[in-house]
Amino acid sequence: MTSLIRFEPMREMISLREAMDRLLNEAFTPTFTMLGGWQVLPVDLYQTDDEVVVKAAMPGVKPDDVQISITGDVLTIKGEFKEEQDKKERSYHLREHRYGAFERTFTLPTAVVADKAKAEFENGILTITLPKAEEVKPKVITVKAK
Repeated sequence: MTSLIRFEPMREMISLREAMDRLLNEAFTPTFTMLGGWQVLPVDLYQTDDEVVVKAAMPGVKPDDVQISITGDVLTIKGEFKEEQDKKERSYHLREHRYGAFERTFTLPTAVVADKAKAEFENGILTITLPKAEEVKPKVITVKAK
């Protein structure tokens, strides 16, 4: 028995649009491979009521090899993944680790107090905590009844 399917032209147009969006996003969005693998630093950036937090994964990087700077509303993280200096001859069968310098720059979502910023490095994760400027913190106004 053959079942009938109702033709809905708008549904067809939406699925075509989604396919085109996916095609264009994949064609023009740089991937890790295109940008040198780990040289593109994976980062989470979020904010709470009181601070902006940046978490960057940097396995194998020493804290001394990382530089952080804040200029206005721009945060820059620079560093280097250093290769082991082992003199033994090796015959790699698979080599996916990337080595070399990296740099990521972010426009912060709100004004911060750069002088009170903190940076901690634990288990290969750099966490930068930036307190928000007082003028951008949410204010609570209580309503008084008369």
